Amino acid sequence: RGDPGYYAGLFSTADFDAALRRGEVHFGTHLDVTSYAEGVRETHNPSGRALPAVVWDFYQNGCSLRLLCPQAFSPTVWHFLSILQEQFGSMAGANTYLTPPGTQGFAPHYDDIEAFVLQLEGKKHWRVYSPRTDAEVLPQFSSANLTQAELGEPVLETVLEAGDLLYFPRGFIHQGDCLPDAHSLHITVSSYQRNSWGDFLEKLLPAALQMALEEDVEFRRGLPMDYLRYMGVANSDTVDARRTAFVEKVQSLIKKLVDYAPIDAAVDQRAKLFLHDCLPPVLTQSEKAQSVYGFPARWQDGGPCNVDILITKDTEVRLLRHGIVRLCNEESGVMLYYATENSRVYHKEEPKFLELDPEYTDSIEFLLSSYPNHVSVDNLPCETLEEKISLATLLFEKGILTTKKPLAQV
Repeated sequence: RGDPGYYAGLFSTADFDAALRRGEVHFGTHLDVTSYAEGVRETHNPSGRALPAVVWDFYQNGCSLRLLCPQAFSPTVWHFLSILQEQFGSMAGANTYLTPPGTQGFAPHYDDIEAFVLQLEGKKHWRVYSPRTDAEVLPQFSSANLTQAELGEPVLETVLEAGDLLYFPRGFIHQGDCLPDAHSLHITVSSYQRNSWGDFLEKLLPAALQMALEEDVEFRRGLPMDYLRYMGVANSDTVDARRTAFVEKVQSLIKKLVDYAPIDAAVDQRAKLFLHDCLPPVLTQSEKAQSVYGFPARWQDGGPCNVDILITKDTEVRLLRHGIVRLCNEESGVMLYYATENSRVYHKEEPKFLELDPEYTDSIEFLLSSYPNHVSVDNLPCETLEEKISLATLLFEKGILTTKKPLAQV
């Protein structure tokens, strides 16, 4: 605290302006124009491209600007979030907020994410309130806009200055407004959206029930013919031995369900969703040189040159990063999901995956367990040398593998 330059270089109003001038920002998709006055929150988005003259006119007239997905426009924010998503094991997203002096852009509300507010420029006055009820503690979904009358006393009231950070968990109501003498630019970094035990069980329990139905006849037996007569809310206060037996049967089946829970498979499905959420990895210069992204194929002297990717049994390879792939056994086959071809815009692309022959499973697991060490292609546990080279070449072309030495010199 007290170091205004601590986040210098992460994002600035100059970066905001540069994004507008590139002509790639559109109202509603990348940018929201908002205001909050006399208890009313309004959005003022026109349609089409967000041209600088229009955007800065809104700002000059007291509107706040929220740039969605700044990592699509800023390599620095992209790099920052790519590190955080590895640490959190969950998607890390961001929005930037530019607010004129003496204004407020948003109504009080709570979010379904863990929020980290980094003050980049100027100042902002924040009030944070505890969850109002037990049901709002770590909520699954964000709230609607709240009124001042619905709030109690804040548990925290502070002014953030450049270089400060404020954290509040899911469910904590918050509102920020600008002081009369300074604008505010801050970035809110979010994580852990839909990443609770309950979200995990949403994947696990249907799969457990399906396995139980397939393997245990108790789950396939018919319900009592007369259960509608004594079960249901209308009968909840009725004393009846049949009700007791029905409830005990349901409880026993639920307990048995645990034995059929494919926990690891459900984790793999969560990992598959995470890889779709992920930003692509940010590469160092050496990583680029040793991957397909730095391969020197180009057009020269009337034709393409340096096109052939020549991987041999002696080529030493490793995964680009440990967390960029997930091997999943699914009904349709063995799938390798990967994040290297993701967009910097959230879910702009469909999930990326390769359908692999089951015989390649051991090789993928070998590469995962060997990371960060390089291994020779000849050591991959495939049956033939041709299969080893074929698999390594495929993974290299998808940006999943790097080589210890560049395959070709630029």
